[in-house]
Amino acid sequence: MIEGFSNSVRIPELRKRLVFTAVMLAVYRLGVHVPTPGIDGQAIAAFMRQQTNNVMGMVRMFSGGALERFSIFSLGIMPYISASIILQLLTVVIPYLEKLSKEGEMGRRKITQYTRYGTIVLSLLQSFFIAFGLESVEAPGGGAVVFHPGWYFRIMTMITLTTGTAFIMWLGEQVTERGIGNGISLIIFSGIVASLPSAVGSTLEYIRLGELPLFVAIFVAALMVVVVGAIIVMERGQRRIPVQYAKRVVGRRMYAGQSSHLPLKINTSGVIPPIFASSILLFPATITNFIDHPVAQWISTHLAPNTWIYYLTYVGLIIFFCYFYTAVSFNPTDVADNLKKFGGYIPGIRPGQRTAEYIDHVLVRITLPGALYVAAVCVLPTILIDRFRVPFYFGGTALLIVVGVALDTIAALQTHMITRSYEGFMKRGRIRGRR
Repeated sequence: MIEGFSNSVRIPELRKRLVFTAVMLAVYRLGVHVPTPGIDGQAIAAFMRQQTNNVMGMVRMFSGGALERFSIFSLGIMPYISASIILQLLTVVIPYLEKLSKEGEMGRRKITQYTRYGTIVLSLLQSFFIAFGLESVEAPGGGAVVFHPGWYFRIMTMITLTTGTAFIMWLGEQVTERGIGNGISLIIFSGIVASLPSAVGSTLEYIRLGELPLFVAIFVAALMVVVVGAIIVMERGQRRIPVQYAKRVVGRRMYAGQSSHLPLKINTSGVIPPIFASSILLFPATITNFIDHPVAQWISTHLAPNTWIYYLTYVGLIIFFCYFYTAVSFNPTDVADNLKKFGGYIPGIRPGQRTAEYIDHVLVRITLPGALYVAAVCVLPTILIDRFRVPFYFGGTALLIVVGVALDTIAALQTHMITRSYEGFMKRGRIRGRR
């Protein structure tokens, strides 16, 4: 594996992509520390430290710690993800968007443009409610968090946070186009990884002070190792459908038929479902956390990650998005047509429509255990650790995102290396990326 990394540096184009990705992620991490104007930094930090509920823990995880400092990147990439969800759902409902999605590159660019507009609208809406709520927040030691409340502060905060989200969106698109891997996923990945050293330090401090029993800390570490192992096994799991290619005649020569297989991943959607589900649940939670109103407090209380309503809703959304994203990203009809075009067929299944129906039937069946696996990884560690009263946020969602994005990035690197006649990162086996 070390030899694989050394080979990747020797390829000029791949080296440029790696450097570009690292620079873009460094710019993002630098922006996390740039404060929003009109806010008392020490007061907001003290207020955020008081918010020990799991809602704020998840918000900090997805914002990379930007919300804790209330920086220009406080909204993070979640408005963009929410806008993507809305556009994908509308694509199924609105014929115009469905037509655009089938027009190839030009249609994809148009939908991306609409997603950007939706990101701006959601960012303006979310930043307004946060600014409005912060005006009534008091620091733990007394005094207001906002220096000069009013419409000037609200408009300035809306412009600042919306611009920050638009810049993060641009960074993610640049990494996807000119770097390695999916830019949006890597931005979330970098925010989670950046918080690991402080989490380890705070855990050791809790153990030293006696607030966290040693056996509980050992149990949490063992649970993390087990979850990571389960993620790696399931993410590489496939259902292989045998495919037979008929004999071909090229010129005066006849070529014998070949046997191959069609790989269907157990978790075709990857880390998208938990990210989408978390985005939907965190959108109202982020707003209501800053608003002192009975309705807002009721929503914040009942959507907290330690309630059964939250768990049931979260699991339901994960299962829904597993099926939805699989249906959007994998088209059995196109696969069946391509097999027929190149003379391939599934033994015992008639080419064409019957093949598409068979592939769809298999895909629906294997998606269910994949969705249940994703839901279990995201929910069960959170429930267990919440019962042990661990004084910091930890959940399977973070581990799933970190491991999943790492596997996808390694697969992308390996693809670039193999196309240039280099060996991959592992001499035995290959890291399989998502479709």
